[in-house]
Amino acid sequence: VPSNSPVGAQFPFSGIDDRENWPIVFYNRTCQCQGNFMGYNCGECRFGYTGPNCTVRRNMIRKEIFRMTTAEKDKLIAYLNLAKRTPSPDYVIATGTYEQMNNGSNPMFADMNVYDLFVWLHYYASRDAFLEDGSVWANIDFAHEAPGFLPWHRFFLLLWEREIQKVTGDDNFT
Repeated sequence: VPSNSPVGAQFPFSGIDDRENWPIVFYNRTCQCQGNFMGYNCGECRFGYTGPNCTVRRNMIRKEIFRMTTAEKDKLIAYLNLAKRTPSPDYVIATGTYEQMNNGSNPMFADMNVYDLFVWLHYYASRDAFLEDGSVWANIDFAHEAPGFLPWHRFFLLLWEREIQKVTGDDNFT
C-alpha cells in the first residue's frame, strides 16, 4: 500500500509525468494477478516460485560477480550477447508519442531485442521529467534519486534475470 504522505518541496510534481507516483501508477494500469502468478498477462510464476500452479517455492542464489569463475563469466557474456540478438517475444517499443499516434488510433511500435528492452526500461525510469507548462525538469532521476530506488532496481534485476532465463532456457541463471 503506497504512502499518502506529502512529498517534499524538492519534488514539484504537477501530475504530468507518470513516474511521479512510481511504481504504483504502473501497477494500477496492469492486470491484477491472483496467487503466485505475475507478468503482463498473469501467465508466469511470481519471482521465487515455480511449477504448473506456481506453488513450489524456489530459492535462487545470486553469486557475487568477483567470485565467479572464468567459465561463469564467459556464460554471462554469452547470454548477454544472445539477448542482444534475440527479439523479445512479449514486448515492443513505442516509436511515437501518444499524440503522434492520434490518441492511440495509429499505433507506432517496433520490435526490440531482449537486451534493449532493459536498456529502454532503465532509460525511461531515469529520463527527464515533463512539467505541466511544457518545460522539462532535467535535474531529477526517479530511478536513482527517489524513494523507489531499491525496490525498483530489485524488480529490474529480477525481471532481467527472468527474461535471460527465457531466452537461454537456463532456469538456474541468476
